[in-house]
Amino acid sequence: MAQRATVVTDGTFESEVLRSGLPVLVDFSASWCTPCRLLGVVLEEVATRWEGRLRVLKLDVDENPEAPSRLGVQTLPALLLFVGGAPVVRHLGSADLEKVETLLRERLGA
Repeated sequence: MAQRATVVTDGTFESEVLRSGLPVLVDFSASWCTPCRLLGVVLEEVATRWEGRLRVLKLDVDENPEAPSRLGVQTLPALLLFVGGAPVVRHLGSADLEKVETLLRERLGA
């Protein structure tokens, strides 16, 4: 079965993102944000296409304000790519599948 983007919280952020053995793409979003919902569909496809090479996680900023605050996330949607526990790419605003995959290929070389 294909991997799906899964939920991360303030309580699981360190173990799921910062200590992950794989690169992690975190989608900072909110349920009221229409561009966030549209990007969510794209990220489901990314999760499937990059299975085994990348984890795709979603964080609701309204329910989990600590991680976005610590990382300076003030615009939604926001994508942060973490490699080795460090944020290496930040993309603000919506993006289509081609844009997200271009960002990943540029940084991960896959």
